[in-house]
Amino acid sequence: MPLVELRRVTKRFGPIVAVEDVDLRVDDGEYVTVLGPSGCGKTTLIKMIAGIWAPTEGEVLVDGRDVVPVLLEDRDLGYVFQNIVLFPHLSVWKNATYSPWVRGLGEEEVSSIGKEVLRLVDLLDQSRFFPRELSGGAQQKAALARALANRAQLLILDEPLSALDSRVRLELRYQLRALVKDLGLTAIHVTHDQEEALSVADRVVVMRKGRIVEEGSPRELYRSPAHIFTSNFVGENNFLEGSIAKRADEWALVALRNQQYLWVPDGRHSVGRAVVLAWRPEYLDLRKGYSPNGLPGTVEGERFLGSELRYIVRLATEERVSVDVPLTHERFKVGEDTTVEFDYEKMLIYPRPYEGLEEALKLE
Repeated sequence: MPLVELRRVTKRFGPIVAVEDVDLRVDDGEYVTVLGPSGCGKTTLIKMIAGIWAPTEGEVLVDGRDVVPVLLEDRDLGYVFQNIVLFPHLSVWKNATYSPWVRGLGEEEVSSIGKEVLRLVDLLDQSRFFPRELSGGAQQKAALARALANRAQLLILDEPLSALDSRVRLELRYQLRALVKDLGLTAIHVTHDQEEALSVADRVVVMRKGRIVEEGSPRELYRSPAHIFTSNFVGENNFLEGSIAKRADEWALVALRNQQYLWVPDGRHSVGRAVVLAWRPEYLDLRKGYSPNGLPGTVEGERFLGSELRYIVRLATEERVSVDVPLTHERFKVGEDTTVEFDYEKMLIYPRPYEGLEEALKLE
């Protein structure tokens, strides 16, 4: 079982730094997703693990062995690409058995491996089909079977579901995780889809501008992200900017824009410190009339989300927030005055970024 370690890995393409000073450890049997916006360096990272590119600096270790000098075909891994890569002139069976065949295994062993991997991805009945005769989801399953036929214990998945429609993506992501866990593989899965990352991973690694911003379990990164970029990129968040005006034990009075104030639980920040308060849309509520833990506002929009409604509210601070409420909630009309209530137990508070909030949240 492979243990993967990256030590101070950097990759430059001329003056462009794609990955900078990255340390990462993926344990035996762990399913890790690398999540980040387009251009953040996540694909470059896994291509260095796979051996497609060599790092400019740093070490890539598998089971304690430096694999930087080792060729891609000798790294004992399976790689599933973003764009479905199959030999169009070969059947599903010949695509799936290509790796053991070129390694010179005997006909009986090749046949055994082919049946095993196609059964795993539920394509044995379609083994005689050609790629053009399969749906997109079945094509990606065939590509996965070909990667598994290599008998590698390390599986690299580069945006493996992005070329599929939403319903197929939803079904295949859970099948993929179950397959990895049933086989006891180590998986590194790159995606820009936060829902996909949270639903399949044991641990999520968030990247931005070539660096790792934060890593943790899906639950940790959603409920208590340490970095303000993570709080906005993993899920959604509403942000209010202000400063600490007064302290009382473990509470702080935050002065917001337009002479609005909120008492919030906080024992970390001193008086005068500029801060940013954050709440997920589902941690806010709407009420008519005054609320001691709320701010007045005006409804500017309503969106139907299926099982809930989302209201867009402009607060008295001039900041807009999104509020998700159940369909049974009291209804509000566009233009109607309301009060947004804040769940203090679910609040996140951050020091105001030195570069400014907008810049700190930028995806590029």
